[in-house]
Amino acid sequence: MNKSGILLPGLVKRQELPLSLSTASAHPSCKAELDSGLLLRDSDDPRVRRYASAFADVMEMRASSPVVSQYLDHHEGWFRRCAAPMSVEALGTRGYALTLGTFGNFGFEVEPTIGLELLPQDQGLYRILTVPHPGGDPKLEGLYDVEFNASLQLDQANDAAVASNDPRPQTLVRWELDLSVWVRLPGVITLLPDGLVQSSGDHLLRQIVRQISRRLTWKVQEDFHGSHDLECPPRRSAQF
Repeated sequence: MNKSGILLPGLVKRQELPLSLSTASAHPSCKAELDSGLLLRDSDDPRVRRYASAFADVMEMRASSPVVSQYLDHHEGWFRRCAAPMSVEALGTRGYALTLGTFGNFGFEVEPTIGLELLPQDQGLYRILTVPHPGGDPKLEGLYDVEFNASLQLDQANDAAVASNDPRPQTLVRWELDLSVWVRLPGVITLLPDGLVQSSGDHLLRQIVRQISRRLTWKVQEDFHGSHDLECPPRRSAQF
């Protein structure tokens, strides 16, 4: 169980490794990249691994698209409430610093904090993009890099309402997330089989993304319907 309250498979029984964050960040190649401003995703260090995962889901909102849009537009309220227990800090008027929780492999762990910006809607489409996080810990800058791309598309579900004999307006919010994490692994892990290191990291990230995304989408549904005194639809299985 990490600080975000999320059980992460593969991290329950940790394998201790003789490496600290300060040791990793002090490596000459890491220091040179930090001095040059090079992002970890652009590094040619063989110890840098990219792990990626995607998620898609649909939130059913029992209200019209304009009502749902008005709610989503005021993200300064729902985003912080629904992201809990993940740590959230405001960055300007449209941005947030979000701590995702612990991510690691074979006993080596980092707790990524990323900057996100919620762009204004464009014809019912909302996008969330990664932005620089000015308050990040310098000791961790050479250890991980995160790219977070998400979208929320509003779809007035008139046909679905008719099919279910429900006269109330319904809006479907189609939520998609693509997440990539680059991690500079300690040298001792590179001695393990390459396929094992990659597959175990990919699997772990998929579990994290799924748990965070499912929790977030359900909490947004609950928050929206509760704030509008509406009955919340039952939970449904994720699309992916």
